[in-house]
Amino acid sequence: MASSELEQICSYINEKISNIKTCLSLRNCGQEPTLKTILNKIGDEIVVVNELLNKLELEIQYQEQTTNTLKELCASLEEDCKDVEHLKENIPPHLPQVTVTQNSYMKSRLTYCQINDVIKEINKAVVSKYKILHQPKKSTMSSVARNLYHRFLDEETKDTKGHYFIVEADVKEFTALKVDKRFHVILNILRHCRRLSEVRGGGLTRYVIT
Repeated sequence: MASSELEQICSYINEKISNIKTCLSLRNCGQEPTLKTILNKIGDEIVVVNELLNKLELEIQYQEQTTNTLKELCASLEEDCKDVEHLKENIPPHLPQVTVTQNSYMKSRLTYCQINDVIKEINKAVVSKYKILHQPKKSTMSSVARNLYHRFLDEETKDTKGHYFIVEADVKEFTALKVDKRFHVILNILRHCRRLSEVRGGGLTRYVIT
């Protein structure tokens, strides 16, 4: 989540807290019907604030998990690069076609870049999806966002409960990635590294962040 988005959420929460404090200051003014209406409003405000805090906590946990996953993957890739460098520098003289080995190493470096780019775009799709899902129920959404919101809910299953996941439609909706053969090859790599898992059902493949 961008710092500007966090600032907006914090500002919204602070505004709600300020409203609650203002309303609470009127509690000792008596039991007039108008004050009962205000107290009911306080209850609604507390529910909204509590939902926002829970969603903010989930978002922070997801961002921390994503950051740790990227760090681990980068560390793994760096180790692979070191191993390849070591092999390249210690090739026995009797082995032929050293240039082919060097070319393969350049292809591997390119693959690392492609994997990192796809991870960033997947993260972008996940954040965009759950930003819509985490909007307060009473908030005003555009017709496009509301349609996406209902699609997201329809795609959830008991196996995805409590997990972040996306489908190919989310990748097309929120990123510029091409859902082609290379994309699926990279997804297979991430699944092999246990960064993703698949949940199938209803003719849909869900890519669960692990």
